[in-house]
Amino acid sequence: MDFLRPASWEEALAAKAEHPTAVPIAGGTDVMVELNFDHRRPEYLLDLNRISDLREWEVGEENVRLGASVPYTKIIENLRDELPGLALAGHTVGSPQIRNRGSVGGNLGAASPAGDSHPALLSAGTEVEVESVRGTRFIPIDEFFTGVKRNALAEDELIKTVHIKKASGPQQFSKVGTRNAMVIAVCAFGIALHPETRTVKTGIGSAAPTPIRAREAEDFLNAALADGGFWESGKIITPSIARQFGELAAAACNPIDDVRGSAKYRRHAVSIMARRTLGWTWDTYRGMGHSARNSEGGAQCA
Repeated sequence: MDFLRPASWEEALAAKAEHPTAVPIAGGTDVMVELNFDHRRPEYLLDLNRISDLREWEVGEENVRLGASVPYTKIIENLRDELPGLALAGHTVGSPQIRNRGSVGGNLGAASPAGDSHPALLSAGTEVEVESVRGTRFIPIDEFFTGVKRNALAEDELIKTVHIKKASGPQQFSKVGTRNAMVIAVCAFGIALHPETRTVKTGIGSAAPTPIRAREAEDFLNAALADGGFWESGKIITPSIARQFGELAAAACNPIDDVRGSAKYRRHAVSIMARRTLGWTWDTYRGMGHSARNSEGGAQCA
């Protein structure tokens, strides 16, 4: 196995073009596990740790520009207000050592259905900026996952930046595991309220071949909230609406039976998490007050 160690982004792109099968490594939290268990033996490893630009972030008016190698610890410490759902998801990632090394870019590259960042990225609204020597393109997060541990990257492309919409309303993340910490999700659910567009978005992890949004559940809830004047009044969401939302979220799943949980349990858990996270986010939204709800941009929840 050859170890490629570019000193710049341009060198990294050139190395990836010359060796398309090279596996990028930065934090190594996924790649090293596969190597240690001999599940993977690539011809080349492409070390990105010398490229400092990948560890930087920038907060803009509408989006956060997150370098592919920014570790979860930095997101939790510095971007809780702008990306509350992702910060919550980051808290559930492995141990402190893993959070210090693991990144959203690495999570996206691995494209595991159980990736902890994926539900938050789906519910927030995200574009993945990828680049090769041929140029740059932006992939909507909904189009990024193409199969079990497969993504939309071409052979010569690398993830450069993740562009995530700043929170304009409350966000939540919930994860079920066999224990409280250092565990792969049995299933996970993310939700984000977008008051400026009067919409709700979701993300589901580890309950289908790829991370997915519960689109029918979103459509139902968006219509129910609009028809009932909930956004304007801030009144409590009725149990029947919450229950239907949860059932539709569960129906969006296409899970499997494995050692971590059965398909039946995963659907049941997603239904419960959908109802609960909707309740938590809506309670926070109601607590913002009528003037805050009607102001441009809304408020944020960590």
